[in-house]
Amino acid sequence: MSDKKINPYVALAIGVISVSTSAILVKVSSAPSGVIAFYRLLFSVLFMLPVFLIKYVPELRLITRRDWIYSIIAGVFLAFHFILWFESLNYTSVASSTVLVTLQPLFAFAGTYFFFKEKFTWKAILSGLLAIVGSIIISWGDFQISGTALFGDILAIIACALVTAYLMFGQTVRKRMSLVTYTFVVYSISTVTLLFYVLMVNEPLIPYGTSDWVYFILLALIPTLLGHTLFNWSLKWLSTSTISMAILFEPVGAAILAYYLLHESIIWTQVLGGTVVIGGITIFLLDERRIRMKELKKKTTISG
Repeated sequence: MSDKKINPYVALAIGVISVSTSAILVKVSSAPSGVIAFYRLLFSVLFMLPVFLIKYVPELRLITRRDWIYSIIAGVFLAFHFILWFESLNYTSVASSTVLVTLQPLFAFAGTYFFFKEKFTWKAILSGLLAIVGSIIISWGDFQISGTALFGDILAIIACALVTAYLMFGQTVRKRMSLVTYTFVVYSISTVTLLFYVLMVNEPLIPYGTSDWVYFILLALIPTLLGHTLFNWSLKWLSTSTISMAILFEPVGAAILAYYLLHESIIWTQVLGGTVVIGGITIFLLDERRIRMKELKKKTTISG
């Protein structure tokens, strides 16, 4: 994929379908959440290892102490994001869990407001309120089914907050490291974190059936390496906003796959709440894009 031989929108669509398989593969596995997360990242690291050793090892010497600290924090947050999100799928549906995990852009906005004092726009406030209302609709519907479904929703929201923290700590480090080196370092840290977690809570690392090992490898190959690699490749041709908007279709893809493959029913509160959540995040991303374009135009005018 060195040049534009592939239509970036086709690559983006394949990326969305790829990440949509994640919740399905977790759901069909019989292993505990921590074990699934551990093997997903372990196999991802092992698949990346040859490329990293051949080309990127010298880059490790350039990593500063601060970047190591931030990478470790990011890796730990990513590990616990996977644990809680995978655990949520034991209690709630694929549709509810994946919709709630897409709240990430709003968590990021809240984080930049509190830590970097970025200002709210009225559209950002509206989008946040809509997403909260949508989440309440989903949670209310799930609570009508059972209290455990609501517990799963709460775990998914916490998992979303954790992946936002992972991205916030990683974004400054990523600017000074190649994608392969950064991903390899953070995934390795997450793998070690997950190993300690699994050993502490006495989740068995072996034995598992052949099907589980296939699911672990597929989790590494399809949503992790293929999906996210395609998103990162698409960044060369498409804007971040376009990719962020496309990722919003992950819950839709996951819910469709769960309906056909796992025979999970989709109730009206999930459809309504999910639509409201995705609508709120769409408003937020479009507003964010408008602000960035305005700032870019201002800079161009000043420099010109």
